[in-house]
Order: sequence, then C-alpha cells, then structure tokens
Amino acid sequence: MIRKMYLIMGVFICLVGCSLAPKYTQPQAPVPAGWPTGEAYKETKAAAGTQATLVLKWQEIFTDAKLQQIIGTALNNNRDLRLAALNVERARALYGIQRAELFPAVNAVGTESKQRSSSDLVRPGEPRTTEQYSVNLGITSWEIDFFGRIRSLKDAALQEYLATEQGRLSAQTSLISAVANTYLSLAADLEILKLVKSTLDIQQASYDLIKRRYEVGLASELDLRRAQTQVDTARGDVARYTQLAAQGENGLNLLVGSPIPKDFLPVDLSSVSPPKDIYPGISSEVLLRRPDVLQAENLLKAANANIGAARAAFFPRISLTGTIGTASNELSGLFKAGTGTWSFTPQIIMPIFDARTWSALDASKVAREIVLTQYEKAIQTAFREVADALAVRGTIDKQVSAQESLVNAVSETHRLAGARYTKGIDSYLSVLDAQRSLYGAQQSMIAVRLARLTNLVTLYKVLGGGE
Repeated sequence: MIRKMYLIMGVFICLVGCSLAPKYTQPQAPVPAGWPTGEAYKETKAAAGTQATLVLKWQEIFTDAKLQQIIGTALNNNRDLRLAALNVERARALYGIQRAELFPAVNAVGTESKQRSSSDLVRPGEPRTTEQYSVNLGITSWEIDFFGRIRSLKDAALQEYLATEQGRLSAQTSLISAVANTYLSLAADLEILKLVKSTLDIQQASYDLIKRRYEVGLASELDLRRAQTQVDTARGDVARYTQLAAQGENGLNLLVGSPIPKDFLPVDLSSVSPPKDIYPGISSEVLLRRPDVLQAENLLKAANANIGAARAAFFPRISLTGTIGTASNELSGLFKAGTGTWSFTPQIIMPIFDARTWSALDASKVAREIVLTQYEKAIQTAFREVADALAVRGTIDKQVSAQESLVNAVSETHRLAGARYTKGIDSYLSVLDAQRSLYGAQQSMIAVRLARLTNLVTLYKVLGGGE
C-alpha cells in the first residue's frame, strides 16, 4: 500500500512539470523578404556591413533643437501616452495576481463564538450558553497545478502584459511622429503665411499703381478690377493661413500637453533642421520588431497559452486545505497544553461530463486563429506602409527639382509679362495669369518640401520608431 502511495505521488510530481499548451512557433511572415523595386523606388539593397535590424533613437533622427525640446515635453505630459503607461501598470498588476495563484495563500484566522441552546436540548448540569475561541494558521483551497492550468493562465497574463507594453511603445512612436508632423506642418503654414503677406504687399502696390494710371486715363477700369481681385484673394489667404497657423499651434499644444513657449515654435519651414534620412537597405524582417507587430505576436502567444488552460480543464483538479491552531472554551486558555488542533482536507474534482469544456477548447482554438490572422494582417499592413513611404522617398526629390524649375520659369514669365504690360505691348490679363501661376507654384513648392520632410518622419514611424 505504501509503495502504491509513493508511486502515485511520484506520478503527480512528474505531472507538475507538464504543460498542455501547444508548442509555440513563430508564424512565417506573409510578405516578401525584400522591399518593392521599380521606377518609384530608390536602390534599397543592403550595403556591406549593414545590420539586420534598425536601432532608431528619436534624438538622433530629429536633429532640430526646438523640435527635440517639444518632443521631450510631449513624452512627459501627453495624456494619451500617460494612459498607455497606466494600462501597462494595470496589466503588470493583473499578471502578478495570476502568477500568485501558483503559490498557496497562508492566512491567520481568529474566531469567537457564543451559543445559547434550549434547555430541552442540553444535558442536566451542562450550561445552556457555550463559548469557543480559536486561532488557526493555514492554507485554504490551494489548487495544486498538476496539469498546468494555472501556469497556462499565468503565461497568458504575462503575454497580455507584454502586449500592453508594446502598445505603449507603439503609442509613443505615434506620438513622436504626430508631434514632428504637426511641428513641420505649422512651420509650412507660417512660411506660406509669410508668402501670402508678401504677395498681398506686392498686389496692393500693383493695384495702387494701376489705380493712378486709371485716374489719368492710362489704364482701363477692367485692369483696375482685375488688380483688385488679386488684392482681395491675397487678403483672404492671409486670414486663412493665420487661422491655420493658430490651429496648428493649438494642435501642437494638445499633443505636448501644455502650452509651448513662443521661442520653441518654428519661424518657417526653411529654418527647421530636417530629420535624418533612414537607410532602408535591410530585409523586411525588420517589420517583426515593430511594436504593433510584437503586440500582435504577444496576443498570439497568449491565445496559445489559453489553449493549454482549456485542455487542462479535462483533467482532475486537486486542491488542498490545511490548518493548524488552537481552540479553547476560554480566551485565556487558547495556548494552554492540550488545546492544539489541526486539519488536513485534500480534495479532487474529476470531470465526468461537462459539455462546456469542449466548447471552451473549441473557442480557444478559434480565438488563436483569429489572433493569428490579426498578426499576419499587422505584418502586411506594416509592409504596405513602408512600401508607400519608400515610394515617396524614391520620387520626392524629383518632384522638388521639377517644382523648383517650375517656380523659376513662372517667376521669369511674371517678370516678362509685367515688363510687356508696362510698355503697353500686352494687356494686364497676361500679368494677372502670370501672378496667379507664380503664387500657386510658390505654395506648391512649400507643400512639396513639407512632403519630403514628413516622409522622413513617416519612415521613422513605419520602421518601428525607437526610444
């Protein structure tokens, strides 16, 4: 009999180390190993000695001193990022709760009871009122995790905690990118505002000149009204870009979480130090290091662990309750000789028929397939985002060059049209058309330069960002 007991205990001890969760293997990335190639893309082959992963630090990417100060303030004050950090702390605490289920909880319990019985129910000479005092130290309903159910739940809680941490990192990268893009957009709006104010001064001077010519009969009323339309258009643009600049500053203040000193705001786009260009000549496997992809993988591991917990529900659950203490009918007699007590109550629950366990197992398997699909989609979305950013990177310099050439050509056209009008060779309509073309080309030039800078910010974000 004793040998059988030792054999059973040995089997249970061996089972303590087992786990019914499926072995996790990282799914194959459903994207090509290399980035897209073609006319829209620059050469992205890895150079000799290029590391397989990128280590991006925002302090090294964003070289503008004012922008660095603003990003640093945002990381400390932004409420969304603060919420993400608090979610991480909550997930860590929940993991600690689940992990503690592996260990017995030891409690000390003191009780006092008084009871008065009916005189018909007590023996002659016995008191009707009885008292009892007890102090016990013990373990209550500690489940011995022979089949890994609690460990699987603990592993799932750990992966959910890690997923929350990756979510915080993803939120931080998004915040840094949003601050940089808003800062650059504000700089572009301020530069366009300078342009429209300068254009308004030029248009006003042109209008005053034509008005004097009209008053002496050297210009027609049609020319005067055409000149007035340009002045009114420029005045409206001044009001519009003044509004956009104010809204951009408000948006930046919201992202930062506090008002930004005027000294930290950009003057114009030309004064902003451009972000560092990120060389993407590496394998697309770098996407597996993106926080949102790692978050999806952590959730996949958690779903994998939940299958182990669902499988363990088919096996017996063994729990233990044991106490040791003292009891007496008098409080002063609690710790006298002969008052010691103890109890030992093991319990085993063997599932015979419970249809819920089969449904729970099926649900956990389907949940894993759902999370696997989400993980693969996260990788595919990341690949598309990088490919789009690389397409911009491969063509933006050509756009800038073409726009610069266009601005120069339209500027010369405007000069010639003005000279021809002054000499009476051509009508003011040619000057008007040249002014509109130059004005639009100059604004487009600022927009293209902004696109080049924001593309560098986008590359930082889609390649995973960094601390």
